[in-house]
Amino acid sequence: MRRGGPSVLGIVLAGGEGKRLMPLTADRAKPAVTFGGTYRLVDFVLSNLVNADVLRICVLTQYKSHSLDRHITTTWRMSSLLGNYVTPVPAQQRLGPRWYLGSADAILQSLNLVHDEQPEYVAVFGADHVYRMDPRQMLAQHIEGGAGVTVAGIRVPRAQSSSFGVITPGSDGRTVERFLEKPADPPGLPDDPETVFASMGNYVFTTKVLVEALHRDAEDSQSVHDMGGSILPQLTARGAAQLYDFSDNHVPGETSRDQGYWRDVGTLDAYYEAHMDLIAERPAFNLYNRQWPIYTHSYQLSPARFNAGGIASESIISAGCLIRGQVTRSVLSPGVRVDPGAVVQGSVLHDNVHIGRGAVVRGAVLDKNVEVPPGATIGVNPERDAELYTVSKGGVIALGKGQRVP
Repeated sequence: MRRGGPSVLGIVLAGGEGKRLMPLTADRAKPAVTFGGTYRLVDFVLSNLVNADVLRICVLTQYKSHSLDRHITTTWRMSSLLGNYVTPVPAQQRLGPRWYLGSADAILQSLNLVHDEQPEYVAVFGADHVYRMDPRQMLAQHIEGGAGVTVAGIRVPRAQSSSFGVITPGSDGRTVERFLEKPADPPGLPDDPETVFASMGNYVFTTKVLVEALHRDAEDSQSVHDMGGSILPQLTARGAAQLYDFSDNHVPGETSRDQGYWRDVGTLDAYYEAHMDLIAERPAFNLYNRQWPIYTHSYQLSPARFNAGGIASESIISAGCLIRGQVTRSVLSPGVRVDPGAVVQGSVLHDNVHIGRGAVVRGAVLDKNVEVPPGATIGVNPERDAELYTVSKGGVIALGKGQRVP
């Protein structure tokens, strides 16, 4: 973000293993997982930053990063003439023969990127959430408030606290009084005791404060070297942390229904439910907002085709699909084939999945290249499904890339 405005470097944390999203992460990093038919999870944070004119972005990767690296390098090409870029940065062991110890250590080991750019501010954002956000508004509050770090927070039920970093704001509603990492029983908010502010994993730092905090953390042998578990508590104790309420953020083209939408899709159930949010007549999250677009790779495929009485309702059907069966309340990625007599209900099918003649698929997530033979069933016999496939706590059935279906 230049041209008279403050200089900002974007750092996207994309190095997590994503174990809770198995088997979709068996062969790829979580930010590279397909979402919404044609997107990758990382596309949402990158689109938000780019739409806000943060045009120099480093994506820190570590585990199973090939698919993610390829997607970024082939899709996110910025103008080199203007010095803009989105670049994947693998773990380089710059500080010794070790991988990243945590998200804070990942940035510490990549401080050469900050030193090269010399930005006034650093936007450190997570890579695996589904949402729209204008980071400029968060940056403006950060500058106005004079904080060392501003953390984006969203209200969630207190019962979900153990899944998030929880922010306790001071009496002014902005100063962070306490930051608790995944607490079991935190205090609720004064105006709503059954609600807490959960950290969205998005931070804006004044560069000098970030660098000093990282070095101080590196010297602490008891630290877990994590942004939420280490850096935020450290800066909170110094009175240098500020809360940004995500509900105050507005993007062009938003609707009253999808304003403030944010989902952590770190589990199969959350991933599945976020897809179901897309397909309603008035979707909870609108992929079709052209004023704040979500960018991704455009496949060179023919349009979707419906033959032999094929039909789809309340669904997203991507390019290259051939529908000759029945599809309802589902999201289909490019190249999916549904043969005559086949039924797909409430499911998410990734690239090039083939549903054979007369097969039935219900409540399932099928990764790319899965072949469902003619007459086979998934989501019909719970006991058999539990023996053969991954089944989430909420009952979502998941098959990994190319997994064989009996």
